[in-house]
Amino acid sequence: MHAPWQLYSFWGVLVGLGTGTTAMVLGATVVHRWFATRRGLVMGILTASTATGQLVFLPILAAMVERHGWRVVSLGVAAVVALVIPLVALVVRDRPSDVGERPYGAAPDAADEAVVATNPLANAIGALGRSARHRDFWLLAGSFFICGATTNGLVGTHLVPACLDHGIPEVRAAGLLAMMGICDLLGTTASGWLSDRFDNRWLLFWYYGLRGLALLYLPTAFELEVFGLPVFAVFYGLDWIATVPPTVRLTTQTVGAADGPIAFGWIVAAHQVGAGVGALGAGVVRTALATYTPAWVVAGAICIAASLIVLRIGRSPRPSLALE
Repeated sequence: MHAPWQLYSFWGVLVGLGTGTTAMVLGATVVHRWFATRRGLVMGILTASTATGQLVFLPILAAMVERHGWRVVSLGVAAVVALVIPLVALVVRDRPSDVGERPYGAAPDAADEAVVATNPLANAIGALGRSARHRDFWLLAGSFFICGATTNGLVGTHLVPACLDHGIPEVRAAGLLAMMGICDLLGTTASGWLSDRFDNRWLLFWYYGLRGLALLYLPTAFELEVFGLPVFAVFYGLDWIATVPPTVRLTTQTVGAADGPIAFGWIVAAHQVGAGVGALGAGVVRTALATYTPAWVVAGAICIAASLIVLRIGRSPRPSLALE
């Protein structure tokens, strides 16, 4: 790359398309096709593994950048992805019927899901139109917008630069994110288990509320030597993307099983837009004020607002659709 437009095209567009098509939406589709029960737990495991992999590898990649430059890291990640492609082609199948199996937990007399060949774009737009008629869909999209703004957008992008502002080395700062990734594996998996058993609205209420309190604590954490950033990393890491399993379940309850995975895809789009807004907004704040503190405070406040918004889900007069 020799010009900014090349960075925008290759990193922003191509890498963005690639990560978008292999992220949470694909996981939700896999869970819907392959599992009739314990969907929340499985979605929690898949989501946790994605986020944990991102965060745990950060210290390794940061050390490689420090020693060898970013090109080596980029080529190394590309090589790993290339190795995964033949493994997926040989092992992964679209549906249980492809290998003569039934979805996990499905009743013996349950009918197989019909495979309908439709235009993917038309199907996506049609599902959006049907989902948009439900108020709960917009509540979920709005809460997930805040989720993206306060995780990938804010903390995922700006925690390391904020640590550098406070004299914390880059590799050590990346280690904090790795600690958060390990905690996320536990927290999001537990969230999936809980989403199969408890009211998902209240789960989201607690997740967003506790995340907001953690972000409000972060400016103080930078000033504490012992019980500062490590406490934040553990507390926030447990809640990193624990919101995903309850959101998937509530989406399916809102729009039905047929449109659920596609509707969740649109909700994830709101999450990613929120991530972009969060990353840009925090960058503008840091540039203008030479501190991230207002960004942490605003993020904490909107998370608390999201905790109240999600309690309105399911309050409309229409009857709810069953998940399973």
